[in-house]
Amino acid sequence: MVDSLATPVAELDSARAGASPNSESRCLFCCPANPDLNRIAGSWGTVYARWDNFPASPGHLEIVPFRHMLSFFDLTDQEASDLHWLARAMQGHLEQRFRPEGYTIGINDGPASGRSVDHLHLHIIPRYHGDIADPRGGIRRIFPGDPDTWR
Repeated sequence: MVDSLATPVAELDSARAGASPNSESRCLFCCPANPDLNRIAGSWGTVYARWDNFPASPGHLEIVPFRHMLSFFDLTDQEASDLHWLARAMQGHLEQRFRPEGYTIGINDGPASGRSVDHLHLHIIPRYHGDIADPRGGIRRIFPGDPDTWR
């Protein structure tokens, strides 16, 4: 946990209550204070950071708005600013704790993109040389063909 970004569970509940009056009660990300569902790494304003429940690599985080929404394009200016600020702050924490050699950062926006939780979240996935044989081609090689032919 990032001490300077750590937020007591009670504050997460009150922030959620104030920021997302239309939240869906069954949504995993609408229950940030539930330790059975979420391990909180920090928060800032309208968003919080959580450790991914099924990490793609050590240190895999997600930045999540308290307000329930589906799309990146639904963020308010303040939420977008908070998301950016917290992502940068968490990157500093990941650098110190995990010493990654790179990052994969992304949002699966919409069912066709592979989104598996219907609540906007930004993945920050630390990457390490050799964690996969050939990382060229993006997050999950969504483009067909050999990366050498894309030039």
